[in-house]
Amino acid sequence: MKDKKTVAYFCMEFGLDDSFKIYSGGLGILAGDVLKGAKDIGYPMVGIGVLWRQGYTKQFIGEDDRLYDSYTDYKYDFLEDTGIMIDVMVRDCLVQIKVWKCERFGNVPLYLLDTFMGCNDDWYLTGQLYGWFGEERIAQELILGIGGVKALRALGIDVDTYHFNDSHPLFAVTELVKDHIAAGKSFDEACDIIREKIVFTTHTPVAAGNEEHEHRLVEYMGAYNGLTRKQMIKLGGDPFGMTVAGLRMSKKANGVAQLHGRTARKMWAHIEGGKDILSITNGVHCGTWWDKNIRDSYESKQDLWNPHMHLKRKMIGEIQKMNHVHLKEDVLTIGFARRVAPYKRSDLIFSNLEIIEPLLNEGKLQLVFSGKSHPN
Repeated sequence: MKDKKTVAYFCMEFGLDDSFKIYSGGLGILAGDVLKGAKDIGYPMVGIGVLWRQGYTKQFIGEDDRLYDSYTDYKYDFLEDTGIMIDVMVRDCLVQIKVWKCERFGNVPLYLLDTFMGCNDDWYLTGQLYGWFGEERIAQELILGIGGVKALRALGIDVDTYHFNDSHPLFAVTELVKDHIAAGKSFDEACDIIREKIVFTTHTPVAAGNEEHEHRLVEYMGAYNGLTRKQMIKLGGDPFGMTVAGLRMSKKANGVAQLHGRTARKMWAHIEGGKDILSITNGVHCGTWWDKNIRDSYESKQDLWNPHMHLKRKMIGEIQKMNHVHLKEDVLTIGFARRVAPYKRSDLIFSNLEIIEPLLNEGKLQLVFSGKSHPN
């Protein structure tokens, strides 16, 4: 596809395989599926992410019935050492970053940034996915955004389009703008130039799920990256809104479903300089998520009910083993599997009790909730 533009797809997490613990949920699953889909059709794309050495939290219930978090240092021998080292300034400290390459799971090349080296005081910055506090989160986003741009340069990859999957990579904009200012362009001219190379996917359709940072913290952490406070406010407002910057600094922005697109357009209509948000309904990578028996039955035009019920019984058995609750196989079962946070609205299904309460009381509906919360 020589006529296609080379895309660098930035994301905080990539869900390529359950053995590769660098993701927490849906954002990463989408990103992993995009990289696999690009590989399937031969699209010129690379992924930019972070090698989370401890991944996302494991959660357990202790003998005192309280929840506790546990982390493990993972080692991945299948990663390719690119030999590339870059550095990023974080809070006036030079953080050295190693670049690894992953192509193991039927994906286009994914380049992963890693600070786990003895030369770094801040080696732990790429330890736990979604750091605990504001300072750590901004530091991680500097590594992904600014570090990602520097890594692409060092790798010699000529990028036509930067695609930011959610707002975490948005500090990359400061590095791209700074380059053009150094070449003699004004700030506004630099923004106009790089805006033509950026695509942005927005996700969470409620305000609480979209990051904002106070400017004093953004500046303190080094995220101004040579720009002024006035220029940063022009990019992301005050406080600095990561999603606001994404909408202002992209040539195209999209939601992840038709309904989500409509909701997001209403939600962000007040943003001056923001883009109209397109509706794109994301699919899944069939090779990853399509059960083999379902796929074989579909492709041979056989009945799908038997393999469907086989999978449902497996699920019921797993729930019985884990929770000692026996579900019925002949009852409609709805699953909610997301990280547990108020903005994800796990209680939405109970918002009209007149409809749902009779279904539950009469045993016509079963609900399964699964997911873990951020340690904070």
